[in-house]
Amino acid sequence: MATPLSAAKLLKALRDEGLHVVEHRSWRTNNRNHKGPWGPTHGVMIHHTVTSGTTSSVELCYNGHSALPGPLCHGVIAKDGTVHLVGNGRANHAGLGDDDVLRAVIAEKALPPDNENNTDGNRHFYGFECINLGDGKDPWPAAQLLAIERAAAAVCRAHGWSQRSVIGHLEWQPGKVDPRGFTMKSMRTRIGKRLGGPPDGPSKPPPKPRYEPFPGAAFFRAGRNSAVITAMGRRLVAEGCGRYTVGPGPAWSEADRKSYAAWQRKLGYTGGDADGIPGKRSWDRLKVPNV
Repeated sequence: MATPLSAAKLLKALRDEGLHVVEHRSWRTNNRNHKGPWGPTHGVMIHHTVTSGTTSSVELCYNGHSALPGPLCHGVIAKDGTVHLVGNGRANHAGLGDDDVLRAVIAEKALPPDNENNTDGNRHFYGFECINLGDGKDPWPAAQLLAIERAAAAVCRAHGWSQRSVIGHLEWQPGKVDPRGFTMKSMRTRIGKRLGGPPDGPSKPPPKPRYEPFPGAAFFRAGRNSAVITAMGRRLVAEGCGRYTVGPGPAWSEADRKSYAAWQRKLGYTGGDADGIPGKRSWDRLKVPNV
């Protein structure tokens, strides 16, 4: 049982374990705390995404979808071992599971069969979604398995837990099969060995990209407030496409949409392709400076 880690402490724990961590958008305030309590925390749950591709998988886990709002986990572990933080607080990843399993996790004992859906797991578990199709054929690269080991160990180390506080979704909720492609027993063995020694220490962070990567079309919507939008607007003005009376500013506005539509037309787009909503090709050509 433990008080949930703050965003800063979670980030530090992961980096101290030697992980390359990317902070995705406003992950520190992205949560479902308004739908129920977050904590006390008791363990870490591992999932697979049933998706491919890092950018789309991270966006999906950050935003969720129509049937299940995001965040869908706390961190997304990519094939190359990078951990993308997408949520901090209650997240829609565990759902209802078995109270007997939760008691075993708390006591750090062997897990009983999961045969009930009667306990809120979103309240009590950190969740890591690992990018994999989950078909038993999609490979698990060594870098990704090492990152899963490190991420789980980092949280356990921060709370003083053993490897028995780490479970798979398939051990929590009847009918689930994730993660598929390796066993949780083998992963817990790896985590246990890691916890028997000191953390690897922070990895050297890679240089920041020169330009802002495309954040996805869903990013550009009413209510969005971000320094990325200000940087975009300044580039549009520099390209002679600004349609601002005041600004540009951080809040997505109709002036931003009109300005971006002018940029799309400048690139040769017409009709519905010049609707003012950024797409990856036009965004990459705009070269918005990294903020």
